[in-house]
Amino acid sequence: MTDSVEAPPGLRLFEGYGVEIEYMIVDQESLAVLPIADRVLIGPAGAIENEVEHGDISWSNELVLHVVELKTTAPAPSLQGLAPLFHGNALQIDALLAQHSARLLPTAMHPWMDPLTETKLWPHDSQEIYATFNRIFDCRGHGWSNLQSVHLNLPFTGDDEFGRLHAAIRLLLPILPALAASSPIFEGKVADARDARLVHYRRNCARLPIVTGRVIPEAVFDRSSYKQQILEPIAVAVAPFDSDEELEAEWVNARGAIARFVRDSIEIRVVDVQEHPSADLGIAQLAVFLLQELTEGKTINDAAQRAFSVEELEAIFTRCARQAGAAQLGSADYCAALGLPDRVLTAGEAWARILERAMQAGAIGSDEARALAVILEQGSLADRIVSATGPTPSHADLERVYRGLAQCLRAGRSFEP
Repeated sequence: MTDSVEAPPGLRLFEGYGVEIEYMIVDQESLAVLPIADRVLIGPAGAIENEVEHGDISWSNELVLHVVELKTTAPAPSLQGLAPLFHGNALQIDALLAQHSARLLPTAMHPWMDPLTETKLWPHDSQEIYATFNRIFDCRGHGWSNLQSVHLNLPFTGDDEFGRLHAAIRLLLPILPALAASSPIFEGKVADARDARLVHYRRNCARLPIVTGRVIPEAVFDRSSYKQQILEPIAVAVAPFDSDEELEAEWVNARGAIARFVRDSIEIRVVDVQEHPSADLGIAQLAVFLLQELTEGKTINDAAQRAFSVEELEAIFTRCARQAGAAQLGSADYCAALGLPDRVLTAGEAWARILERAMQAGAIGSDEARALAVILEQGSLADRIVSATGPTPSHADLERVYRGLAQCLRAGRSFEP
């Protein structure tokens, strides 16, 4: 919920990257959530701050007190080289948390948190905004208080670049959960979706459905149309509940990709947190490679990209969120748009083909390539978690597996059951 990485004015397509990674804070022994993010967000003067810079990576608060976010302090010129920075900062936070018998836990949902009783909102600066969200939507739900994601921020300059980037991102979003799903368990049970976070995310603004829309953004490709068709209806819907005018439509908008015109960038929000930063950055690098191909018209021209409907893309997105890499894409046109053979593929097969192209182009770092290989050979992190816990896990099973995931974060290695 904090402001994302701000891009300097004038950054063109793929000239800078903002990355944000969220982690849970849990008790070192029980792994229950601990609302103590404010104990590590201490500024140079010794006061609690919403954001604290630690060189190239900053630490910041989120809506709830048991989550801390790591993000690039300024847009990075390349995604390669960021994983060690994020890992090093995660280790620093872990060391501080150890003083409170706590540690960081990766993945996109806590496996047994009860949001109704365990949700504690950030109580410091900006609390008025969080209180307004809570009053309107009741944030004691998995879709608000039990979800951790990776946000990727990409700049643009002018309507032409915005239109090409937004069109490409709309095609990318449906297949991303197949690669990134890491939330197969909540309330102590295996869910019927590998990406349960996205299932809850789609419902978190049910009181005002215009806020989330269909997650896949509408087919709008210039600033004026975006404001007219997306931002203005959100503002109208929220106004009766926001008498103090705390909320801006641009920051309330909760689609899977959000235009931030205040800093001329688009923020992608459908990626679950992985077990270590090289996996997060590998997914980001592969996503950016595909976006570059699309924005340059290498696989399909811009007009054809814009012709895909929300309904068609949403259907693919839903299948990928539920089945991850095993999902059938179900559309030869969509496969062709991604530069794949004119036949229906599974999402995992599609990503394997795209990774081959990216590796040939030198677009993926070596550590990130190893992490992606585990995903594509052994399944999404969600698949691997369920493989390790079994279909009806006990609490002891969950503790064992998620303690192993916490160790993966510390060690910077992939989870292989």
